[in-house]
Amino acid sequence: NLLAYLRKQARQLENELDLKLVSFSKLCTSYSSSINRDQRTRDSRSDSGSSQDNMLVAMTTELEQLLANLTAVNDKMAEYTNSPGISSHNAALMHTLQRHRDILQDYTHEFHKTKNNFFSLREREDLLGSVHRDIESYKSSSGVNNRKTELFLKEHEHLRSSDRLIDNAISIAMATKENITFQRGMLKSIQTRVTTLANRFPAINSLIQKINLRKRRDSLILGGVIGICTILLLLYTFH
Repeated sequence: NLLAYLRKQARQLENELDLKLVSFSKLCTSYSSSINRDQRTRDSRSDSGSSQDNMLVAMTTELEQLLANLTAVNDKMAEYTNSPGISSHNAALMHTLQRHRDILQDYTHEFHKTKNNFFSLREREDLLGSVHRDIESYKSSSGVNNRKTELFLKEHEHLRSSDRLIDNAISIAMATKENITFQRGMLKSIQTRVTTLANRFPAINSLIQKINLRKRRDSLILGGVIGICTILLLLYTFH
């Protein structure tokens, strides 16, 4: 059966993506923490930093390929449901197809969010490193330690402290997201089993829909709380 084969492929890709995304998130968190610990990255990237960069870039390429493969499988399943002789009104079949689409959308969103955080962090670190090198170059070439230079260095140190606070906030947010991702993986496994039962017993399906609505509402509330806390932390930092 072609559909059963495609569903098996989709589940394998989803499981692989779930594991890779957790590893990707952990690596990004480790990258952020290493920047906070190693101030030498302000002058030049250390070997460990470059190694982490290479690993993150390689993992980004791998995740993009897995997402492309899962998209192709989902498209094939959609083509199968539209082929002659296949009823497009089969509720269980359409529910399964929509479920795989939702999972792909969640993984794609999570991947792009983590990837954007990594590249933003790296660009900010490169920028601050460049500023620091310019300051050191100026001090070495001029040998002047006047009042203006002291004020400029103090302001730079203040910016660097603010940047560390932002990095800590990002690390906390990424650690929280990683924890939520792990819990979501457990919930997905439970939900898959419950969905199987729901397809057999229509009354359970109605209950699951209510649970899903409540879960989405709780997720929105949690996201709002995290967002507000982050904004308040940033306002406090730059006050």
